[in-house]
This record gives sequence, structure tokens and C-alpha cells, in this order.
Amino acid sequence: MLNKAVLSGLFILLFINAKAQKEYKVVAIGFYNCENFFDTIHDPNKKDLETTPTGKDYLEKQHNIATVIEQLGTDLTPDGAAMVGLAEVENDNVLKDLIAQPELKKRHYKYEWFYTPDERGISTALLYNPKYLKVLKSEPLHVATETLPGKRPTRDILHVCGVLAGDTVHILVNHWPSKSGGEAASAPGRKLAATVAKRVVDSLMSRDPDIKIIIMGDFNDNPTSEGIADILNAKADIKDVELNGIYNPWIKMYKKGLGTENYQHEWNLIDQIMVSGSFITNNNKRWKYYNAEIFNKSFLTYQFGYNKGLPHRSYTAAHLWDNGYSDHFPVLMYLVEKK
Repeated sequence: MLNKAVLSGLFILLFINAKAQKEYKVVAIGFYNCENFFDTIHDPNKKDLETTPTGKDYLEKQHNIATVIEQLGTDLTPDGAAMVGLAEVENDNVLKDLIAQPELKKRHYKYEWFYTPDERGISTALLYNPKYLKVLKSEPLHVATETLPGKRPTRDILHVCGVLAGDTVHILVNHWPSKSGGEAASAPGRKLAATVAKRVVDSLMSRDPDIKIIIMGDFNDNPTSEGIADILNAKADIKDVELNGIYNPWIKMYKKGLGTENYQHEWNLIDQIMVSGSFITNNNKRWKYYNAEIFNKSFLTYQFGYNKGLPHRSYTAAHLWDNGYSDHFPVLMYLVEKK
């Protein structure tokens, strides 16, 4: 039975959410690493044999990912997420099938995606609701890890410019190199990716200090890492974020022990959404940062056994289909604008 403190907390949360919806327009933005979201066709140019699913597994994976995306953001807006950055999607065939799923078809999602240099064939994409976002242009930003000693090609950063319900925004969808081979050996690749993202952010801000930028992705690094805290110079406290700065609400969550991915029963918060200082100062009186959360609903977790409470993966450690969702939890950010 719920105690009075919990009931009081729930009442306050519901009151705040109801107040936000009454006085403000709300936009939800999500990011989700979909864990090896491959189609059933082997690409001879990629190392994808191990992750190419059977037809039945592929259909279940489509349904599972669509089920998650359908629910993102609906606590504050009935239309769900206006946009969702995705990682570990193989190609546009996967995306076409995803937006045609019954759970998502009614929203008429569109997507931006480019072929990836990654050896496994995984790439980033941006799913968006044209009711909220009008895309003006998009491009891949190359992260040249192949120029580093002993390193392979990695995912490009997806850069999308568009009008988000009246407000021009730039979106960077990232999937930085993993820690394969060890943290020290793999760190240069993530630093390079951070440098590419930072260069774009600085260039945009030099042309327009009030430009609104959203940086999302699986960074394969926690919020306190060098790439995020030092190179991007992302700040944990809103009061410390200047107009040309970056706000990262996930730093405080990480320090509380929260996470989106679990390795050997240790939580990491490697999936994040950050915003430029213009979403804090909001000089143009349009969309402003409101809140952020990890979407860790119970249906996304193992319910029993050693892995209870951890993300329910699509595949077991032996690469057998487990009819799960992903080894990552999605993350959400809410923006508000006064009605």
C-alpha cells in the first residue's frame, strides 16, 4: 500500500504536469539506441551476418521498437515524441517498416538517414512528426576515426536543421565509438567525435548566438567524461549555462546512480540529450527547456532473476533472440512554450 509521502509526491507530479499542459505547449524529444535493429537481408559490404535476424524475429523487433516509441512523451503530450533520434539502425528499409507499424502509422512519422561508413552497418537516424518539425536540410558529419592508429570507420553524426513548431533548431544525432578494446585505447575515437560535434556547435553559434541546438545520442561515455564535460563543456547547473554554452541535465542523474545501460551490474548513463544555452535564456520567447527523464518503464525490464530491473535485451549473450526491446533505456526531454 502506498504511504502518504509517496501519494503526496505523485499528487505534486500530476499537478505540475497538468499545470504545464494548461499554461504551456509541450514538445517531447526522445533518443533511443535500438540495439542491432537490422533487416533480414545480408549486406555483403558489411559485417552483419551475426545480427541479421530471421523473418519472425524481425517482425517482433519492429513491433517492440514501435511499442516503445509510441509511448515516449505521452505523459505530457498526447501526440507523443515530436522527434526521436535513433542509433543502431541498419538502413532506410528498417525505418520504412518501422513507421508503417500500426502503433506509429497514425502519426505519419518521417525520417532522416544516411548510409554509414561503420563496418557493421549501424547508423543514426532522426524520426520526426511533420506536424511539429519541418526539415530544411540534413547532412552526415564524418568522424574520421580511420585516420587514428589501428582504428576502424565509425558512425557519422547526423545533422538536421528544421523548424520545430515555429522555432528554428539544429539537431545533432550522435553514436560515438564504443569502448571495445578498453577505455584508454578507445578514448581517442570518442574525443574525435566530440571535437566534430563541438566544431559544428561553435560554427553555428558564431553566426547566431541565439541559435537553438539539440545534441543527442549514445555517447558511449558518461556525462562526466572528457568528451562531454571538457570538449563540449556541458554544464550540470542551469545557472552556470551561458548563451553560448551547453546544458546537460543528465550529469546530476548520473551522480545519483541512475543509468540507461548496465554493464556487469553497473549503471552507465551514456544516452543523453543536451541543449544549447539558448534553450535556457530563451531570448526569442519560443521553446524553452523544461525537464528530462529516463524512460525506464517496467515493461522494458527483465522481471525476474539475476537481471531483474535491467533493460530487456533483444538478444541473449549467446546472440539468441529473446523478444526484448533493447539493452538501453530511451531518454526524453521536454520543451515548453507559453500559450
